[in-house]
Amino acid sequence: MKPSLMLLLIVTIIIAFSACQRETDEQKIKNIITDIQTAAEAKDVKIIINNISKTYKDPQGFNYETIKRLLVGYFLQYPKISVYINNLEISVENSSARAIFQTVLTSGNKTGSITDAIPQSLGMYDFEVSLKKESDGWKVISAKWEQVGNDEHSQGR
Repeated sequence: MKPSLMLLLIVTIIIAFSACQRETDEQKIKNIITDIQTAAEAKDVKIIINNISKTYKDPQGFNYETIKRLLVGYFLQYPKISVYINNLEISVENSSARAIFQTVLTSGNKTGSITDAIPQSLGMYDFEVSLKKESDGWKVISAKWEQVGNDEHSQGR
């Protein structure tokens, strides 16, 4: 066999093998969290909602419909939102998963002033997100969040 043909065969096998590797559930969940992060910054409620189960219910009393209204209200209140995620830990057990992480939320005003360049801190939050594997993929079924360093425990707000 010619060396160039052998090299081509080896490259083809390597490409075929790497294409067969599947994305892990942990990676899929990480992608969902980062998709929601990107969608929040773009104020794209539809993308966020597409990652939330119709059966969503959380300890703060929100369900699928009320969490959608909360997002719309938040996006109307803040003209520019930036979301930074830290310390993302994901655990998967069968068709259930949990993601724990911290977020830092900032916002800016569009007043035309030089102060617009300095973001307002909206706070740091601890999140615990529960997910379930549904027929169309992993979906968020519940989320609990609490502002870090707030003695009044403004959980869910």
